[in-house]
Amino acid sequence: MTTLESGQSALIQKPTWRFMIQHPAHLLAQGFGSGLSPVMPGTSGTLFGWVSFIYLSRAFPTFMTAHHWTLLLLISFLVGIWACAVTGKHMGVADHGSMVWDEIVAFWLVLLLLTPADFRTQCWAFIWFRFFDMVKPPPIGYFDRRFKGGFGVMWDDIVAAFFTLLVFALWKVI
Repeated sequence: MTTLESGQSALIQKPTWRFMIQHPAHLLAQGFGSGLSPVMPGTSGTLFGWVSFIYLSRAFPTFMTAHHWTLLLLISFLVGIWACAVTGKHMGVADHGSMVWDEIVAFWLVLLLLTPADFRTQCWAFIWFRFFDMVKPPPIGYFDRRFKGGFGVMWDDIVAAFFTLLVFALWKVI
């Protein structure tokens, strides 16, 4: 059991919109609602990351350069550590499935480093990233078990992003 800011003790099993809007960290960690999906919230969060990457890149083409995306990713990762730590504490679960900011940031990284990529390549990137994030083969599973708190929540998805990019690098070589 954890204590919420209002003084209530609660172990949040199924987060709600009300819980999400109680704190800015919840809103961010739960991917602006994409993590509240009743089925496969991580996949929903990754889809939100994909759509938001495309939207931001097209809506602000002169601003969302590789340099600005890199800065946004760094800030998003660091703020994500805080948001996931706070949300995990308030939920009583360090890495609750509804916390999807880690998927969003990691998939932004994948898309940035694959840019320019056609829709087919982006689909494959999505599939490979979800595979690595769900299956957690070594060393992703090691990092998932070893690192806890907000950093742990964020880091294993960055490693999954690295493995996704490794697949594409090997694909180009072969």
